[in-house]
Amino acid sequence: MRKKLISVFAAAALILGVMTGCGDSQTGASSSIQDSQETEVSAESTQQEDTAVSQPSSSEEPEEEAPSSSGTSVSAIEMTRLMGNGINLGNTMEAYGRASVGVGADVTAYETAWGQPVTTPEMIAAMKEAGFDTLRIPVAWTNAMNFESGDYTIGTDYLNRVEEIINYALDADMYVIVNDHWDGGWWGMFGSASQETRDAAMELYTSMWTQIANAYEKYDSHLIFESANEELGFRLNDTDIAADSGSLSDAECYEMTNTINQAFVDTIRSTGGNNAERFLLIAGFGTDIVNTCNDAFRMPSDTAENKLILSVHYYTPSGYCLWDSIPNWQTKKDYAEMNDTLAMLTKFTDQGYGVIIGEWGVLEQANGLRNNTLEYMENFLDNCDLYGYCPVLWDCNDMFKRQEGRIAYDEVAQLLSDHSYASQSDMTPEELQSSAKADIDAALEAAEEAAGVDENTAVAWLMFTSSDWGLSYSVGDEYAPDSASGGIVVTDAEITGEGTYTVGLDFTGTSGGFANSTAFSAIGIANGEILYPGYCIEIKEVLINGEPYQLTGRPYTTSDDNKCTRLNLFNEWVSAVPDSARTASGNTMYVSPCVLDAATLGNVESIQITFEYVPGK
Repeated sequence: MRKKLISVFAAAALILGVMTGCGDSQTGASSSIQDSQETEVSAESTQQEDTAVSQPSSSEEPEEEAPSSSGTSVSAIEMTRLMGNGINLGNTMEAYGRASVGVGADVTAYETAWGQPVTTPEMIAAMKEAGFDTLRIPVAWTNAMNFESGDYTIGTDYLNRVEEIINYALDADMYVIVNDHWDGGWWGMFGSASQETRDAAMELYTSMWTQIANAYEKYDSHLIFESANEELGFRLNDTDIAADSGSLSDAECYEMTNTINQAFVDTIRSTGGNNAERFLLIAGFGTDIVNTCNDAFRMPSDTAENKLILSVHYYTPSGYCLWDSIPNWQTKKDYAEMNDTLAMLTKFTDQGYGVIIGEWGVLEQANGLRNNTLEYMENFLDNCDLYGYCPVLWDCNDMFKRQEGRIAYDEVAQLLSDHSYASQSDMTPEELQSSAKADIDAALEAAEEAAGVDENTAVAWLMFTSSDWGLSYSVGDEYAPDSASGGIVVTDAEITGEGTYTVGLDFTGTSGGFANSTAFSAIGIANGEILYPGYCIEIKEVLINGEPYQLTGRPYTTSDDNKCTRLNLFNEWVSAVPDSARTASGNTMYVSPCVLDAATLGNVESIQITFEYVPGK
């Protein structure tokens, strides 16, 4: 991700799945989230000291005859248990200082560009002491590369500084993950309309990883290379660097992702030595669980056996984890969503691939932890224990205070410590899974029921997310009246048949007193497709701040799930009108999923929509 509160732009992507309104394949509401394999690991094989994966000391050059990185008989699934509980060194070596200081500056100018301190051995040792077994080091390698001129050489000082931090972690007896992380968005070159630019992107990519692999070849399997961050997916069409990017269709984004991941494996293996058998972390499609579980995403082939691990991220729901739009996480629906999504990843563990959730977390608020943060974190970590995933907390000197060498909250510190490898290493996999499953079941049973409607009731409401993602109400095909951001006054309407109804939202009671335009909005009718099949929503009046608003296009009625009726007001993720689109007149020519102009909507103190619900033709 780019510089983030915790992943600002990715957070938006995680919500897309609930917003597609048909006709668009970007259904990433996994969020990024993620997912019972029954593989057994003997107590002997899971002891770190028995894996035969020694590491070179940072005090001297690694010896020429470094031990094999294969970890003897350790498989990818066993490896993820050994890696325990991890943390990211966020907003540090991936800080894109190149934009301000150019190429060739002192390395610390990049390392501190996004407000982080220079990393010290003491900071990393304190992370290990706090119960983190793995350190993920996101890196922006083009900080030290004149790639625009076709020179893909990484500056030696930059390679050496990353190696210093790697050694800090190895000296602390941690595992280390190194990737290429957003990196200014050069990845959009793969989506260029120019084949020459696409070829240059692949040359940059393979040259970069050849240099990294050769520079760190002597390190054993405590060092893991990761093919990308969240860029391998729809973001291959980003225009950060290549202005003509955006040429790839959804299917082509999947195919290009598979091609890049295969090139990554082939490039690393070709450098030989320990790299011939090193564990490699393969970025999922946008690191989104739902999209990654799509059969269009394929793990690459490999000359090494059982050495590939899948990387996904989990920030679901993003309105709770990353923004202030969802105030609580506590219902049976919340628990079930997490449990079901994380279970999806058994598609990969069943095939023998390990799974690392390379980023997850709940962003703090100004006054401390969000409501239910501990419950969220505990259930997430229990799921990781159940399925053998390695969780790697995203952190930018927030939850873990680097200069102080401690986790900011005692309850979180205890929870993370309890899920470290050291705390669990005396348990057999069966014992760990049994304990985790019992905790997950108990938490789900104790959770409160979510507010909603029964199957015999239809309710209309206004789904809404502000453009800054700070305010929202019941976004998605399931009616969730308890999901309103604090201060919003809601007007919903029970549907009793054909007739005229009004829905609305008043934001004047929120902290800012208004919603900043909209990133997504729609009228939804819970159970509409079941109780009133074929009915259409026909808008009669829209009031913004009490004043009439002229729609900028013709809306249409549709459904994502054949249960909830939907009329999109602003949904820029729908690239084509779906075949299921309908109107009361039967004419669907020139209809649009965007009938509000978000660019000019401005501050919305209130929005009220009156519509007729009528049978369609």
